[in-house]
Amino acid sequence: MFKQIELNYNFNALEPHIDELTMNTHYSKHHAAYTNNLNGALEKLPEFKDASIEDVLKGLSSISDEALRTAVRNNGGGYYNHNLYFAILKPGGSTTPSGELANEINKEFGSLENLKEKLVSAAMGRFGSGWAWLSANKSGKLQVSSSPNQDNPIMDNNGWTPILGIDVWEHAYYLKYKNLRGDYIKAFFEALNWDEVAANYAKVESA
Repeated sequence: MFKQIELNYNFNALEPHIDELTMNTHYSKHHAAYTNNLNGALEKLPEFKDASIEDVLKGLSSISDEALRTAVRNNGGGYYNHNLYFAILKPGGSTTPSGELANEINKEFGSLENLKEKLVSAAMGRFGSGWAWLSANKSGKLQVSSSPNQDNPIMDNNGWTPILGIDVWEHAYYLKYKNLRGDYIKAFFEALNWDEVAANYAKVESA
């Protein structure tokens, strides 16, 4: 049975960038529902009993029942994506990348500002609900992408693993920023913990 990531910070810890009510609702309602619905769907799929969430998402094509596959895709994606999202917003970390991650960002994108521009473009260009991603592969390469709904790069089975995700579903920002997605994305970067992103990058390289 999968469990939500346990937050070691309060719902108001990201103020003024991300407000307490949004964080509470996002985690306690939306993320909780994805987690519960994922576990309910997996009860009907004993072959995934001991699988990691990554293996579940990579194995979606093996689920023959279309409705059940859709339920696992949507809720499994929602579970994984939000675990990542809440982890990288942990307060107290570095406001800029360093070490190997910083070197690869500069190599691939030229600068941190260039990377941010690409992420903003991916997030703003996603029509409707979805995510913008910074992903890495085992060679240490980086790429920016976006996906609809609760999809993510793991589902593509091409070796890319998200290390940073920007949630652009309206429930992530509408209570505070209304329809101003750009203002929310700007605030997201103010709250982002680059130490957590770097730790994710190291895990992908060492996997």
